[in-house]
Parts: sequence; structure tokens; C-alpha cells
Amino acid sequence: MKEALAMAFREHGAVEKLGRSKRGPPARQRTPARHVVGVSIWCAAVVSLVAPAAATDRLSQPDRTPGLRSATTFLSPELKAEQADDLKNRAMLWVEQGAELWGKPEGPDGVSCRSCHQEARSTMRGVAAALPRFDLNRNRVLNLEGQINACRTDRQKTTPLAYESNELLALTAYLSLQSRGLPKAMATTPAIQPALDAGRAFWFERQGQFNLSCAQCHDDHVGRKLRGDTISSAVPTGYPAYRLEWNGLGSLHRRLKACQLGVRAVQFEAGSEEYLALEVYLAWRARGEHLEAPAMRR
Repeated sequence: MKEALAMAFREHGAVEKLGRSKRGPPARQRTPARHVVGVSIWCAAVVSLVAPAAATDRLSQPDRTPGLRSATTFLSPELKAEQADDLKNRAMLWVEQGAELWGKPEGPDGVSCRSCHQEARSTMRGVAAALPRFDLNRNRVLNLEGQINACRTDRQKTTPLAYESNELLALTAYLSLQSRGLPKAMATTPAIQPALDAGRAFWFERQGQFNLSCAQCHDDHVGRKLRGDTISSAVPTGYPAYRLEWNGLGSLHRRLKACQLGVRAVQFEAGSEEYLALEVYLAWRARGEHLEAPAMRR
């Protein structure tokens, strides 16, 4: 599995970052619970989700895109109502900031996003739904955050914004809103195929001290309870999202890091090739699902 990830990146000039030490125990070499220091009740809840059948190699099986269930499905009636009401949705505070940043001059020539793209309501409709994409000039995947920063460096001649900064979250929330209600429609080009393959391998690979894969929770146990929350299908269409546990807005990559922390695996940096590849796979898997961002999450 790890070799498949490394090969996909290596064949297309990417830096190999997928050493054995980053992902915890290899597949089917589960760390005994008695050797895990400070095992919590949450640990027991996670381990109880693993069925014997899940130990088989899942990469060769068809991707089960039909029947995906967004986390919105499992929200309380109150949170669903808040998400649906732009006057109450707490994420709209970032959208308002993003609208201001859209018209803010940047760089030595005072170029704003609006200078090139005019009104986002019309020109940016569908952009978030079509990302990520593969940028041939940069030889890497660009998601919405990456595309914003590419415009900043190339067109505005200014510095890129940091992941999880209020400014980048505000712009991604504002631009995602312009595509709300549209189906996810990432183009599966030959250039992006290696990232898609790497993301698929990531999805099915067991990781961390709990020796769990993404698929074991988000394919096999959707709708079941885990520490008071309900497991969804990991549909990425609500991000950036306002999560109650964060008390603020966060990116999809922040959520991916939280999942890896939950299974006691080493987390990658937001914007890393590993998380970009997984985002590509999640976008492909969610094709046809309608964008909900900025959404509310627990």
C-alpha cells in the first residue's frame, strides 16, 4: 500500500514523503492495546468499530460512491436550521470578511481579486465545485486554497496566505458560497490521475496505533455513534465549515489532521501532498454531491 502511494508521486516528479515511520504500524500489524499508554474510552469505541472482514485489502474493491451521507444528515434540527439561514449561520462572519478581501488592493500595483474577476457572484460560480485540479506549470495539485495563493503570487505579486489564517478561510468561505447548491464536478484528467490513485490508497490504508483506515469508519460504519457523534461518509462538500468543537471556521485539511490524531497516526501539514491527494480522492468520490459550504458541523 505504501509502495503504491510512493510510486504514484515518484513517477510524476513529486518529493517522496511517505516513509514507514510517518504512518505508524503497517497494515495488519496492530499495536496491542496493553502497550498503548493512557488508552481512553474513545479508543475502545474506535476499536469496537473494526470488524474482522475489514482486514482484507479494500483497494481492489469498487469505490462505493452511491449512498454517501453528508454530515449535514446527522446534524440536530437546530444546527440544520442555522446552516440553512445565512442570517444565523456563524460561518457567514468569514464570508463577510471574504467579500471585503475580494475588493482589497494587494501588491505593488494595487491589484484586487475584483480587478481580474469582477463580481464573484457570476464569475466564480462553479469554481469551487470543479476543484481540486492539477496545475501543469507548478506540477502539483491546487485546491481552492492553493488557487487563491497562486493568484496572489502570480497576479497580485504578494505573499501567499497561511493555511487556517482568517484571511484564507474568509476567501475560501466566500468563494465556496458562490458554488453552493452545485454538484461536485472535479475533472478526472490524466495529469491528476496519480494524485487520485495516491488519495485512494491513503483512504484504504490502515494507519496509526489503532490500525484503522478511513474506509473502515466512513464506508463501513456510517450512521453509527462514536463518542457522542455520528459517523458520516466524509463528504467534503461542507468545507470550510464552522465546527462547534473549534469554536470557529476550519479547512478540510484541519479536519483530516483531526481524524489522523484520533487514530493516533502522525498528522501531515495542511496543504501537504498527502492531504491534497486525499482531497482529490474525496472530491472524486463525492462527484454529484451538492456543495453546502460554509456548513455547520459539531
